[in-house]
Amino acid sequence: MRYFIKLNVLSAFYAFMLFVVIGLLVNIYRISRISGLELGKVDNLLLIFMLVLFIFSSIGFVWITKKYLNGKKSKYFTAILWYPYLFLFVNLFAIWFPITEAADKPAPVTGLIIIGAMIIYPFYIVIINIIASINFKSDAG
Repeated sequence: MRYFIKLNVLSAFYAFMLFVVIGLLVNIYRISRISGLELGKVDNLLLIFMLVLFIFSSIGFVWITKKYLNGKKSKYFTAILWYPYLFLFVNLFAIWFPITEAADKPAPVTGLIIIGAMIIYPFYIVIINIIASINFKSDAG
């Protein structure tokens, strides 16, 4: 039962990382309007933030997977289990923070970017699990 909970918590973390990226992409106009910054500046700041988030979360996911889910093949279920959590996060955010101004609606191409990210994301999770399975200890001293 504890392993099942760990598996689902890690899946929720995976979903939350993608949710943050999707939320930033969808709300770029809202962030620009509320912060008062130019759209280009907000775009550059969000790109830097997403790259930093990707690097640190990838390192954290490898560490968490190695620490809590190592040695079992069922850790690959996280490549599927993240989807219901992402659905939950996106729907809760849409309910709590609806788009009330027409100018805040995202560009149509944003949906294509999100679809592409959701297609690639399970492969990213599998790669994280494979990297976490590798034993990096050497016998040379």
